[in-house]
Amino acid sequence: MDFKKTNAEQSIATRDIRRFDGVTGNVYEAVAIMSKRANQISSEIKEELSGKLQEFTSHTDNLEEVFENREQIEISKHYEKLPKPSLIAIQEFLEDKVYFRNPGKTSE
Repeated sequence: MDFKKTNAEQSIATRDIRRFDGVTGNVYEAVAIMSKRANQISSEIKEELSGKLQEFTSHTDNLEEVFENREQIEISKHYEKLPKPSLIAIQEFLEDKVYFRNPGKTSE
């Protein structure tokens, strides 16, 4: 997933919760869906960041060889500037980009 191309806001914004229940018919179900998606996004971002930072790990035991790596710092700063996973999940939900199903409901 490319988190750079999201329309999510960088900061918290007031939301009209009546927009959330349009698809599901239930605000609480919509919030649960967004919460699960936010957890998925958080895991994906963490894996992506860990993979990129893994390139900088040193396998030596000498602590004196540890130094600041500018590229590593820039990568970390980039990920810190991304919108929070919950904001990305809300935006995806409002744009109908989240696939979900409720096995408890029967489809007719």
